[in-house]
Amino acid sequence: MIKIWTMSLLLFAAPLAHAEDPDINWGKTLYTENCSGCHGFEGKGGTGVPIGLPGFINQVDDQYLGNTIRLGRQGRVMPSFSHLSQDQNHAIVAYMRSWTGVKAPHYSQKPIKGDPEKGSALFAKYCAGCHGANGEGGHGTGVTYSRPRELPIIAPALNNGGFLGSASDELIKHTIRYGREGTPMPAFRHNRELKSSDFNNLVSFIRQLKPVSPTEDLGNEPAYIVRESGSSFETTVENVKNAVASANMVLIRVQNIEDRLFSPKQVNNKQKIVYSCGFNFLYEAMKVDSRVGLFLPCRITIMQEEDKVRLYAMNPKRLSIYFNNDELQKLCGQMYDIYVSVLDEATM
Repeated sequence: MIKIWTMSLLLFAAPLAHAEDPDINWGKTLYTENCSGCHGFEGKGGTGVPIGLPGFINQVDDQYLGNTIRLGRQGRVMPSFSHLSQDQNHAIVAYMRSWTGVKAPHYSQKPIKGDPEKGSALFAKYCAGCHGANGEGGHGTGVTYSRPRELPIIAPALNNGGFLGSASDELIKHTIRYGREGTPMPAFRHNRELKSSDFNNLVSFIRQLKPVSPTEDLGNEPAYIVRESGSSFETTVENVKNAVASANMVLIRVQNIEDRLFSPKQVNNKQKIVYSCGFNFLYEAMKVDSRVGLFLPCRITIMQEEDKVRLYAMNPKRLSIYFNNDELQKLCGQMYDIYVSVLDEATM
């Protein structure tokens, strides 16, 4: 009797032991480590787009997902995860598929033949309003639920090497015809003005868009902007405070670097940080990428080093390369100019 009961238990338990594909379990771990910080758990969105939307995940093939992970989106927020192995890449895709349980679609990888010139006119009429005249994407970075937006998802850049290297012609055509349910992307298959050949023409135009890349190589930029003051330490601190005001920024506070690290008697009073902020600039930058809060408000460090007084500020240009965002890169250039202006005025 015991043997029969034990055998029955094993028969019922066996299917449960294999209820989940090991690739999916591994993929969940990899997704959590590499993707959830931006796209949220189960792709529900956060500072990155909600890739778990059925209107997206059920309409793209595994090749598109895998290539997107590998290539990223140059000049946008999505980085390249080329360091992941092919098996790791496949495991993440398998986990993403498990969100809806719908089998991956299959698209032909053959190029579609069409007339790009006719497609250009069609793109200007039907697509440019959201995706930009040259396919550069909507204003912003595609970030969705982290703050209020006019649209739940910003139209992505189509003239991007990461997108063009991931999407087949057939996938692009299918997206135009059927849209993306749950997003502002409409389905054009019911548009009576469009002929069957027009979809081919649109795909041909999109395919020949020139891929964008980061506007400039900032890898050689120094990590810090450094200036030397000819005035005393105390005078230099006052000069920085005055220069901040001249730059139309709000002085937040001045503190010793070692405050709260040592007792007041042990703190070095010749090492201070001046905190300030141009709130209009901050708000504009936050609209582009909320991660800019990691290095704002502005901070200028003033240190007495033997007989010299030096001023230090982080270089926003150098930082911008880690955010992979063309629009933020321009703002970091403006921020760099503000830092230089303040430091130069304080040390004249």
